[in-house]
Amino acid sequence: MSRLGLRPRDAVGVGLFALATVVVLFLPRFISDFRAQQFAYVGIYFIALIGLNVLTGYTGQISLGHGAFMAIGGYTTAILISNQGLEIGGHVFAGDLRDIWTLPIAGLVAGLAGFLFGFPALRLTGLYLALATFAVAVATPAVMRKFESFTGGGAGINLFESPRLTGVSTTDPITFETTEGVDILGFHIPTFNEWLYYLSWTVALALFAVAWLILRGRVGRTLRAIRDSEVAAASAGINLARYKTLAFGISAFYAGVAGALLGIATTFVNPDVFAVTLSIFLLVGVVVGGLGSLWPLVAGAIFIHFMQIEWAQNADSAIPDWLPVLGDVNTNVPGAPSVAFGVILILVMLALPGGAAGLVRRLTALVRR
Repeated sequence: MSRLGLRPRDAVGVGLFALATVVVLFLPRFISDFRAQQFAYVGIYFIALIGLNVLTGYTGQISLGHGAFMAIGGYTTAILISNQGLEIGGHVFAGDLRDIWTLPIAGLVAGLAGFLFGFPALRLTGLYLALATFAVAVATPAVMRKFESFTGGGAGINLFESPRLTGVSTTDPITFETTEGVDILGFHIPTFNEWLYYLSWTVALALFAVAWLILRGRVGRTLRAIRDSEVAAASAGINLARYKTLAFGISAFYAGVAGALLGIATTFVNPDVFAVTLSIFLLVGVVVGGLGSLWPLVAGAIFIHFMQIEWAQNADSAIPDWLPVLGDVNTNVPGAPSVAFGVILILVMLALPGGAAGLVRRLTALVRR
């Protein structure tokens, strides 16, 4: 391992990554098609959380606007694979691309937007930076509605009817034969949800490996130095402007890829898909997973997805009927799931102030003792 430049701790990480790859590969065999779809969304959020943690956890720049960069990625993919594709030289650009090839383009467009936003953000720190990024998240849905001819306005862009969306069942207009699923590398993936699962987690694992390689090297050490003390980092000769804008660009690239996958998963994009609450949920996921960590962010992705669609609505089932007042709580009434979400989040933060990463560190220290 020393010849490869891997420390013993890194070797353990590589082993765990290989194990996680095996789990991701075989998990759909043991879960339903619906659960495969849900875990695909977990993979999408995991990508976005990795990018946000590069900026917030490793560089110390708080962002409440990453939903906007996800929107840029989502709309880029939607425009490229829909009938609104860009016409270049008389040809429809989207017609020459499958949906998966739009993912790096969406990431680059969002990454460029994040890199450019990083320049004015250099003058802001702490809560002022958080408010500036939050303003971007608030303004983005209104901007998407404004340019109706390009983004579809409030209705958005429907991708489900596009033949360029891989894995969606299609019917031949002549033979009326219906085809569904994807054939890739000699394997047949039978349903769109399973294809979405493998696509999301393949991209997630690849981008996880890239982030791990970046953060374990010189760039990662530089970002952590900026996070710990900008004055000390500048005294050591670190170019703060270069690395802070780089962190914004990398983070936005990850958000753009996640947004593109989210658009493919929902088969449509509109301003409501990338509402301002999405940015808040992403920050919640990073905190629950653990600031300055990578693989524990899976816990944060699971938390923010299943808490929204399932756990908050069924929180009353975990409350014993004999408890006074609480025994009569019904989380199925309007607004109650949001209250349950907030209460559960507070309890999780009280129990795990360092997030899932803090719990792992405590368990590791206990095992060593």
